[in-house]
Order: sequence, then structure tokens, then C-alpha cells
Amino acid sequence: MMLSQGPRIIVALDFADATQALKLAQRLDPERCRVKVGKELFTRAGPALVEKLTAGGFAVFLDLKFHDIPNTVAAACAAAADLGCWMINVHAGGGTAMMTAARESLERRPRRPLLVAVTVLTSLTAADLAAIGMAGTPAEAVSRLAALAFQAGLDGVVCSAQEVAALRRELPREFLLVTPGIRPVGGDAADQARVATPVQALRAGADYLVVGRPITRAADPLQALAAIEREIEDI
Repeated sequence: MMLSQGPRIIVALDFADATQALKLAQRLDPERCRVKVGKELFTRAGPALVEKLTAGGFAVFLDLKFHDIPNTVAAACAAAADLGCWMINVHAGGGTAMMTAARESLERRPRRPLLVAVTVLTSLTAADLAAIGMAGTPAEAVSRLAALAFQAGLDGVVCSAQEVAALRRELPREFLLVTPGIRPVGGDAADQARVATPVQALRAGADYLVVGRPITRAADPLQALAAIEREIEDI
């Protein structure tokens, strides 16, 4: 699937409850950004929050990183599609059969969500991978997992900006690269180990940028979004 038209910035609504998430969303513009709902927020607020966000015009990336047996993941992806999500994800570490089942569960839908796979979490270092038995560097692991996702027919992967350039060389241009760990110039890396600025990520070949705290914790979130838009307007 080719890159869909619309905003390249995905705002991570990493809040503990629906009230905070919706309050922040009301200060944003769905014509200028998409939003991401992750595990904590979805567990506390449930499908109703996703439905409210989509009703408000937002394209929702449901970031639940499904990782289970193929039938279970396929059913979960179908349920996420029923909510009207724009994008959903699975863990590439679940293997080819699991990712293929997830894709097949969405194929016959007239407006199916984009399906991407998480490769290596941006919080993980080479030492972390070694501790859990994964050989090689994060970049090598990302390359292996992204190739599996492509072979399974997924639309793209989630990867850090540090792996984007290599994946652009290895995989077709239409294969989407969604990049978390984005921090504007001078921003705090916080708990992310592999981060980049918006400009660095897009120049390397990223399609979508996931931005959380630099926007959600700003005194004026829309102004913070506008500052990032200005950074990337010529890319």
C-alpha cells in the first residue's frame, strides 16, 4: 500500500485516562496530525475512546503490538479494524505465520487499516538484545524482522530513525516506515535509547513520525506541533 495522503506526524496520547487524552485532542487539529492510542490508555478507556477520537475526525493508530498465536492475533486485528482505526500493529517477533494471518484478516475490508509490525523497541540497546538471546546489533535485528514483515505482506514496520536509511535501501519505497523516538532539536530523550530529530528521520526516509511528550507536555500543544511542522516543511 502506498503512503496515504495526510499528516506525517502522529501524536502519542500516552495518558492514564480518557479525560486527559480527549482534553489534549481537543487542543489539536485532526487535519494536521494523527493520534496514537497505546496499551495503558486503551486498557483504561477501551474501544469507546477510539470511537470518540475517530468521530472527532482523527486518524487513530492503535498501538497494541499484538503478539500471540496466529488465530488470536488475526481476530484482534479484525476487532481493531471494526473500531475504524487507521493503523494497527503487531510484533514481527511473532513470526511469518502470525503476521500473514493478521494481514489476511483485513484483506476483504473496503477500508482496511494499515498493518505494520514492530521490529525492535526503541528503548532496547545491543546489551538488552543480548540479554534476551537475540544475536547481533539492534540494526541487524531490525533488518531481519522488517524483511519478515515485508514477506508476510504487511504495509510497513515501526523502527527507530537509526535503522530507517538501511531499510530504505533494502525494501521497496512503498513499504512504510513509522518512526517513534522523535525528539525536536534540544529535546529530552527520556526513556528512549535510539532517538532522532524530525528532520533526521524524514531525510533518512521515514514516512510517519510518532511524537509524544514534546507535544503532549507542551504548554501549547498546537504551537509545539506547528514548530515541528516548520522544521519539516521543506522535506
